[in-house]
Amino acid sequence: MNDAIWAGTVTLSGHEQAELEAYLARPLGDTPRGGVVVIHHLPGYDNATKEIVRKFAAHGYAAVCPNLYSRQGAGVSPDDQAAAARAAGGVPDEQLVGDVAGAAAYLNSLDHANGKIGVIGYCSGGRQAFLVACSLPLDAAVDCYGAFVTKEPPAEFPLKATPLISKAGDLSCPLLGLFGEEDSFPAPDEVATLSAELEKLGKEHEFHTYPGAGHAFFSVDRPAYRPAAAVDGWKKIFDFYGRHLGA
Repeated sequence: MNDAIWAGTVTLSGHEQAELEAYLARPLGDTPRGGVVVIHHLPGYDNATKEIVRKFAAHGYAAVCPNLYSRQGAGVSPDDQAAAARAAGGVPDEQLVGDVAGAAAYLNSLDHANGKIGVIGYCSGGRQAFLVACSLPLDAAVDCYGAFVTKEPPAEFPLKATPLISKAGDLSCPLLGLFGEEDSFPAPDEVATLSAELEKLGKEHEFHTYPGAGHAFFSVDRPAYRPAAAVDGWKKIFDFYGRHLGA
């Protein structure tokens, strides 16, 4: 079995042909493979997210994370880009969808792509994963504790976002949701509201809520990390993608 991977920085075209920095990791073998677009969290395009991209490559997928804050200036540090983007209220929804569409097209242009694309997002990226799954033809989507799908953010929150639940009828693919029982954004009642709406619409979805876990329980570099929840969550992600994107 060849488990070697290549990983590094690339450039791809996003919304309105904007040039975006992105981090790509892919297996070096010639087995046909699905692609995964990783949507970074609100803190930005960071080393922890790049580690997630490499993790997908090690499991046989081509994965790419576009820096959604690339427009905040070339040569500017990712932390400064993220601060500027947050000050502006985050990434507009239309722009986000266009950027993910560009990342998906990039993955499908690579050698050995099997044409199947999944998306995964964390924190604000979880909300955005749901948004793109309702806006683009995808094969699988994973929402890791994405808030503001059913409710608006508090007035003091540094993110401008509108609820997305009205788009649920347009969900184009199966959805896996992974949440913390102690999270406030989204709180368990918001998760239940979304699940009920998807059930009513007959949309394939699978939600799991972990006791003892709050927001960002996948984040190995933060105090919120919860190993048991994260380990089980990764098992569910790879089982889900194995069924919908190919192993």
